[in-house]
Amino acid sequence: MSTDMRQHKHANLSIFVPHIGCPHKCTFCNQNTITGQTFIPHAGDVKEICEKAIADGVDMGNTEIAFFGGSFTAIPLNYMIELLEAARRYVSRGFRGIRVSTRPDAINRPVLEILYRHGVTTIELGAQSMFDDVLTLNERGHTAQDVVNASKLIKEYSFDLGLQMMLGLYGSTPEKDYETALRIADLQPKEVRIYPTVVLKDTKLGELYTEGKYETYDLSEAVELSAKLLDLFESRGINVIKLGLHSSTDVENSMLGGIYHPAFRELCEGVRARNTMEKLMGKGTSYTFTVRPDYLSKALGHKKSNIEYFREKGTEVTIKADPAQTENILIKEW
Repeated sequence: MSTDMRQHKHANLSIFVPHIGCPHKCTFCNQNTITGQTFIPHAGDVKEICEKAIADGVDMGNTEIAFFGGSFTAIPLNYMIELLEAARRYVSRGFRGIRVSTRPDAINRPVLEILYRHGVTTIELGAQSMFDDVLTLNERGHTAQDVVNASKLIKEYSFDLGLQMMLGLYGSTPEKDYETALRIADLQPKEVRIYPTVVLKDTKLGELYTEGKYETYDLSEAVELSAKLLDLFESRGINVIKLGLHSSTDVENSMLGGIYHPAFRELCEGVRARNTMEKLMGKGTSYTFTVRPDYLSKALGHKKSNIEYFREKGTEVTIKADPAQTENILIKEW
C-alpha cells in the first residue's frame, strides 16, 4: 500500500494486483519488480488497507482507492467483484471513488457497467504506443485502434480517463513517441503517465538488450523529449500525473539498462525552465530571472544544473524568487 500524492491535493490509496489477468507478457514487463510485490490481495486486505489509511488520517474526500499492477478488468470476474465490493464500502464512508488500471482490449460495455455500479471513478489504460508495429514488436496483444475505441467508450460512460505511454520501446523512435503523445492528446484524457522504458532482468526486452538487438535512448535524449511532452500535454489541459518510474531498490537491482533516474521529473522540469530562459535571452552575457517561489527549484534545475549549464556557455544567470510574481519566469534585469 502507498499513498501517491498528486496535483490539486488528489491522492491514490494504491492496492497492487500484480500481473493477474494479463493475457500477454509484454517484452518489457516484470510486474513483481516494478511493483515490488507478489502478494495477491483479497477483500480482507482491502479492508485492512482502508482502515489503516483512515486511522492515519487520510483525506478521504480527495483519495481514490486504486487497483494497480495487473489488468484489473481482465482478472476473473468473481475476484474483480470481490475487490470492488470491498472498496465500495469505503467509498460510501467518504473515499472519493475507485481507480483501476487495465488494458485497452479488456474494456467493453458489460465490464464498464460493473465498474459503474461499484463506484469506479477513474480508468487508466496502458496505451504505451499508438503505432501498431511498436505494439506488435513489444507483444502487447492489442492495437492502437483498441486504445481509441476503449477511450471513447470510457468517456461515454463519464469515467475519468487516464492514458499511459512509454518512451523508447523496442522499435520506437523519438519521432514516433512524440506522435504517440499527439494521438493520445487527441483522445482528450484527463491525465497521462509517461514511463521511459527501463530494461529489466527476466524479460524479453532484457534478452534483446543483452544480445545487442535493442538500444535505449540515453538519459539526456529522454529528458529533452519528456520536457517537450510536458509542454504538449499541459498546453492541451491534460495533467501529467507521473513521469518516470518511481524510485525503487527493486528496479535499481533488477535493471539492465534504459531510462531511469530517481529524480527524472525534476530533470525534465529543469530542462523546460532552461528552454524558457533561453527563449527570453538576447545576446547579453548576464541575466537575472525572477520566478514564483514555488517554481524556484524547477528554474534552478536539478542540483542547480541550469546555473552551471549557462555558465559553461559563458552566460551568468541569477534566479530569484519573487512572492508577488504570478508568471513562472520573467527577466527583470538585462
